[in-house]
Amino acid sequence: VQLVESGGGLVQPGGSLRLSCVASGTISRIYTMGWYRQAPGKQRELVAVITSGGSTNYVDSVKGRFTISRDNAKNTMYLQMNSLKAEDTAVYYCRITMASDYWGQGTQVIVSS
Repeated sequence: VQLVESGGGLVQPGGSLRLSCVASGTISRIYTMGWYRQAPGKQRELVAVITSGGSTNYVDSVKGRFTISRDNAKNTMYLQMNSLKAEDTAVYYCRITMASDYWGQGTQVIVSS
């Protein structure tokens, strides 16, 4: 299984970005996908998860600003990030959990004026 993230970049505070994660390989029908992030000098943290049934959960710091979604037919997950703040700056990783865990290589998000 391979995961490829895209959509990161440099954005001003208050701006928006949309991250994508495409999964390829042998994907089971039931799996959970999630977005994680790691800021410099900090541990990787969960941002949002979405189950195969569409249930979602978010870390408190992004609630109301970020939206996770998925297209099961395309094995693709998205993270719409609005009202971005400097503290959202990090490398964002996608993860798929089936019988095993798989991670993408990460995409950099920098929020700065």
